[in-house]
Amino acid sequence: MGLGALTLAEPASSADLTVKAPAVKAVYDWTGFYAGGHFGYGGGSFGPGTNPLPLHGIFFPHSATGVIGGYQLGYNRQLSNHLVLGVEADSTFTSFVDGPALVPAPFNTTVDYIGTVRGRIGYAWGNWMPYVTGGFAWGHSHINVNDAAGEVAESRGHYQTGWTAGLGLEFAVSGNWTAKAEYEYVDLSRHNYDLSDFGLTPVNSDPRLHLFKLGLNYHFGDTPWNVPRDAKTALPESNDWNIHAQTTFLPQGYPAFRSPYASAFSLPGGGQIQQTWTTTAFFGVRLWQGGEFYFNPEIAQGFGLNGTLGLAGFSNGEAQKAGAAFQKIRPQRYYIKQTFGFGGEQEDVADGPNQLAGKRDVDRVTLILGRFAVGDFFDNNTYAHDPRSDFMNWALWSSAAYDFPADLPGYTEGAIVELNRKAWAIRAGAFEVPAAPNSDVLTFKTGGTVIEFEERHTIFDQPGKLRLGAFFNSGNTGNYNEALAIVAADPALDINNVMAGIRHTNRKYGFYANLEQQIATDVGLFARASWNDGQNEILSFTDIDRSLSGGLSIKGSNWGRPNDTIGIGGAINGLSAGHRDFLAAGGTGLLIGDGRLNYSPEQILETYYSLKLNNWSALTFDYQFVANPAYNADRGPVSVFSGRLHGEF
Repeated sequence: MGLGALTLAEPASSADLTVKAPAVKAVYDWTGFYAGGHFGYGGGSFGPGTNPLPLHGIFFPHSATGVIGGYQLGYNRQLSNHLVLGVEADSTFTSFVDGPALVPAPFNTTVDYIGTVRGRIGYAWGNWMPYVTGGFAWGHSHINVNDAAGEVAESRGHYQTGWTAGLGLEFAVSGNWTAKAEYEYVDLSRHNYDLSDFGLTPVNSDPRLHLFKLGLNYHFGDTPWNVPRDAKTALPESNDWNIHAQTTFLPQGYPAFRSPYASAFSLPGGGQIQQTWTTTAFFGVRLWQGGEFYFNPEIAQGFGLNGTLGLAGFSNGEAQKAGAAFQKIRPQRYYIKQTFGFGGEQEDVADGPNQLAGKRDVDRVTLILGRFAVGDFFDNNTYAHDPRSDFMNWALWSSAAYDFPADLPGYTEGAIVELNRKAWAIRAGAFEVPAAPNSDVLTFKTGGTVIEFEERHTIFDQPGKLRLGAFFNSGNTGNYNEALAIVAADPALDINNVMAGIRHTNRKYGFYANLEQQIATDVGLFARASWNDGQNEILSFTDIDRSLSGGLSIKGSNWGRPNDTIGIGGAINGLSAGHRDFLAAGGTGLLIGDGRLNYSPEQILETYYSLKLNNWSALTFDYQFVANPAYNADRGPVSVFSGRLHGEF
């Protein structure tokens, strides 16, 4: 907002107002189409006795909506008297459940999303535009009916229509970008849920919501479908901030396979199709010399195969353990990055997601503090690290036996320090870990640490990197051998209940090695090896104690498609003796547990072809063959077929 204030202050402080006055009118013209996104916080009620689900507010209290986020598009027409008339449509999605705040109840009410189509009336005042807005609203809400154990027995949903009104303030930032702050009141029609078949009285859901939004819009002008490449921006561009976005749709399925027995944690033998869809915004701003702030809200929808259960090397890297039928918003990353340069040789930094353009010293120390994915800064690999663009299987894009600290979507909070030199780097981090295995609640009461050494080299003029890492986690877990001993003494006990009852602060440590090597122009090789001690439960990632993986990545220059990529890779995953005995006794892990086990290492082959459609999108065809799924030689093999449509903006 200070940028807008400076724009207004300049002509007001000038002595030559006759020269400067026309510049105010020319500063910004609001006419044209625009599209953008928003993020914020909301609340409200559904009426008396509705038991609203407590949706997570992150930095704010839980509420009926929690944090919110979504998309908008619209059109403005600025009149000669400075009035701006416009129309806008938007979709706003709600947050995930704040588990610790959930109070046992026979049912819970929640809202999944809100859509509006609104008129806007504003007044153009230089780069600023205050406005009022109002119009038609609709939404989808549902009721979860809970069983005696507090688990959801059935969900019943309904679309409701209504109206909305609000006000806001929008201002031009730089280039074709504007930012806005907005308040909206949404009143949706009442709907009666008949719960008599559950022995409950009818429930009236009457959503009345308050939404507070911060947003960014990109203005196209009157012809968004035909903007010239050399078109001038409305305002000068700024190198002090940037915004990028990605969206990835990934459907995946498999046909029927051999399955003589199964549990809820097994891939169903009859075959299945599922899909995931994520959309992420990457916002960065330069705070001061060497200081940067990054914020990545993400909207996710869909489920992995069988709810992301049944494979240790899971087949979809976009699948989150916290899947949802409707889109849900999470602020996945928010962190401060401070770089201290030592002087001397510098290198260029290209503009990109979570990367501001400029120069930096090659010799430097970098500090990072906030929320992020551990894989953003550790265990990187040029050829196998991003399931949105290369390999999809968890055992190929990561050192699979590294149980990196993370909540259900794969993120944590912590601090990182890195020392970088021209030929090597060393980095270390300390992070929050889940409060229990597969928990969405992070805690610093225990914690996770990792240290990684990265060496850069050339072999026959071909560049490569070797990364060696050691990790140590301390968390609330149970010991496999201890649980087995208790059940051996009393076979009537359920081993999973026993394991939950013996959890206390335990340690897990391990190592990984990660190699990337260009072997010819447009041909790269990767390999990973990882190991953990395998004595106590996995906290965060997946049920793997030993893993070897490797493969090739080949660009399409030789067949006239230089931006296409072929990848082929494989992985072998294994378990410690105690871990496999636990599963054989009927135990379940984070992702697997067939009720019994005829142990054999899980073996995975993956190959993909990424077809570049244009300079911002790609379509990928992927095939995975999994032998001994979940380490069980009695089941499988499984053939998984996938597509992936990925766009970057």
